[in-house]
Amino acid sequence: MATTFPRLLQKHASERPSAPALREKEYGIWQTWSWQRALDEVRWMAMGLSALGFAPGQNLAIVGDNRPHLYLMFLAAQSLRGVPVPMYQDAVAAEMAFVLRDAEVHFAFAEDQEQVDKLLELRAAEGEEAVPGLTHIIYDDPRGLRNYTDAGLISVDELMALGRKHDELHPQLFGQGVAQGQPDDVSVILYTSGTTGRPKGVCQTHASFIGAAEGGVTTDGLNGKDNVLSYLPPAWVGDHLFSLAQWLVAGFTINCPESSDTVAIDMREIGPTYYFAPPRVFEGMLTSVSIRMEDAARIKQRMHAVFMDVARRVGADILDGKPVGALDRLKYALGNVLVYGPLKNAMGLTRIRVAYTAGAAIGPDLFRFFRSIGVNLKQLYGQTETCAYVCIQKNGRVKFSSVGEVAPGIELKIADNGEVLVKGVSVLKEYYKRPDATAEVMDAEGYFHTGDAGVLDHDGHLRIIDRAKDVGKMAGGAMFAPNYIENKLKFFPQVKEAVCFGTGREQVCAFLNIDFDAVGNWAERQGLPYAGYVDLAGKPEVLAMMKECVEKVNADLAAEEGMEDTQIARFLVLHKELDPDDDELTRTRKVRRNFIGDKYGVLIDALYSDRSEQFIETAVKFEDGRTGKVSATLQILEAKRFPPVREAA
Repeated sequence: MATTFPRLLQKHASERPSAPALREKEYGIWQTWSWQRALDEVRWMAMGLSALGFAPGQNLAIVGDNRPHLYLMFLAAQSLRGVPVPMYQDAVAAEMAFVLRDAEVHFAFAEDQEQVDKLLELRAAEGEEAVPGLTHIIYDDPRGLRNYTDAGLISVDELMALGRKHDELHPQLFGQGVAQGQPDDVSVILYTSGTTGRPKGVCQTHASFIGAAEGGVTTDGLNGKDNVLSYLPPAWVGDHLFSLAQWLVAGFTINCPESSDTVAIDMREIGPTYYFAPPRVFEGMLTSVSIRMEDAARIKQRMHAVFMDVARRVGADILDGKPVGALDRLKYALGNVLVYGPLKNAMGLTRIRVAYTAGAAIGPDLFRFFRSIGVNLKQLYGQTETCAYVCIQKNGRVKFSSVGEVAPGIELKIADNGEVLVKGVSVLKEYYKRPDATAEVMDAEGYFHTGDAGVLDHDGHLRIIDRAKDVGKMAGGAMFAPNYIENKLKFFPQVKEAVCFGTGREQVCAFLNIDFDAVGNWAERQGLPYAGYVDLAGKPEVLAMMKECVEKVNADLAAEEGMEDTQIARFLVLHKELDPDDDELTRTRKVRRNFIGDKYGVLIDALYSDRSEQFIETAVKFEDGRTGKVSATLQILEAKRFPPVREAA
């Protein structure tokens, strides 16, 4: 579809002018914008911006919560061939300063007094935080701003009134601006978080986001009858894909909650059919359910337990349309009336046809829970640089361990070092004013280097296993992702830290730290005496518990294609906690792998030998600044490894 966002808006307004495009809850009442009203207001906003001097090629900053006027302001800027630059609404003024200066912003749209105050502060600041070029600030919510008389400050209502007058004088201007827009024009600049350096502005075109939106809309059959709750930060690529690009491609209705505090209530009222949230939101939903069940009457607890057993056993198969026995279907139908239906209703998920999660790894148990009760929860994978669109899980082909298959319009390959490389409709045009950074991530063949390491299984499903820079190769050629295995180990509350070794080796071995509090509480309940960390860590009962954790991880790895050969063969439990004061961890508690490899070389040698124990004496620093030594003879344990297990598609 060779088009632009403003032309898609015109298309919906022409074909279904009175259909609901947006809703906003204000003072407890849902207000509705039809597609025609949305187009009219975009026209008046654009003409108002033009009257103030906003010109093609200029950037317009946007900051605020999810509001109809905020989304329409994106389209107003694009209608003039300008570029919206959304910023995170919870950012402090100093964090906004870099983006405003880097994008050379003269015009900004702010939701309310809080955001206006930040922008005015930066305009008046000196030094690195100064943004003197910010000449025009448009605000949406007038509360608290009545007595503000700052130059260039104007309400959105005043902007639209100005736009109507300008439109009367130049009636062809808006149409000409929309017609002149090209699919390859930059449609938005989304700034990265800057965790590895200064933030970079990711320039995405109309064509890239529309192409990504079309792929998702086609995959899931989205249409104008769907409803979406828009509550995630508009500066995040996920919200831009779901609440702007897919909205304009599919023509569904986006609903803006009254506030962040009322999202759960508003969600139950709207009953969205299409929903997107990061894993932490789904975790919060499950936690609230668990708390409610703990407070429920015993008979309800028993009923919940019985029917959740049925759901875990057959719920996902029923959702995917797989064969399930008549008796189990009957039990599941009864469970839907008594348990699953009320649960979905309490979470606002009753009408959900499709739900997605992305942005972080989701635990398999959490994933299984929602699918087992009939919520069609799926995963997708992408980055800001790929419009959050690289892989997508298709109905009936969901695997708990993967992020899905390659999305329509995308080419994907795995580099020799395991890095995921992407080419296709959703890949960025460039980093704003950063040709050096663009060249670093785009190769001569047009592939974007994601920085993530992954493997493709025999069904073409992608599994992300680690950051590429941390991945190595074992002696037999198998990919070795230490962080991936370490995170699996640290999932157990008894394991505080883990360090895995395997690069260039025939097998994987590991150091473990016990969680002294968790294991200590367990030992006390078992009546197991201990004299301190060294004593507790060496107890045979504790070592047996650690072995059980390691073997559970091995069983998981055996079921993951490409990871079978990275099961842990031997391990030991360290006699001391890894500590930043001893330079073994960073201050953010990341393992300093090379330092540990040097410091504990004698233990690594023992793991890769036939020894069953090894003595070690280690220098330590105490909190009061004193130094000392701690020594122990550590037991080396063999862990059971499992044959490969293939997960059904």
